[in-house]
Amino acid sequence: MEAAAAAAGVQLGSSKPQIATQAEMAEARVPLPYRDQCAHLLIPLNKCRVSEFYLPWKCEPERHAYEKCQYELVMERMLQMQKIREAQEAKVKGGASIGLIPATAKLA
Repeated sequence: MEAAAAAAGVQLGSSKPQIATQAEMAEARVPLPYRDQCAHLLIPLNKCRVSEFYLPWKCEPERHAYEKCQYELVMERMLQMQKIREAQEAKVKGGASIGLIPATAKLA
């Protein structure tokens, strides 16, 4: 994957900075799978959830901010993967263009 990304000129990883430190996340007991670029929003969301007894309508602004951050990360990863796939397809098509049938020929 990394070789394909390097060949496509795509930099892996998020453009968002990691705001919460490992010590802050450990202190807030954030599970390891959730320690990403949105963890700084998850910490106050979890505190709000605990203080409000997990009532879903009590922490809507915090939840919305966290979910928006997660959505942006997913969309960024999808865009990176799309660029990698397009570069791989261009590489495959570039090598196959030396065939016997010209590209201008109408097939079928």
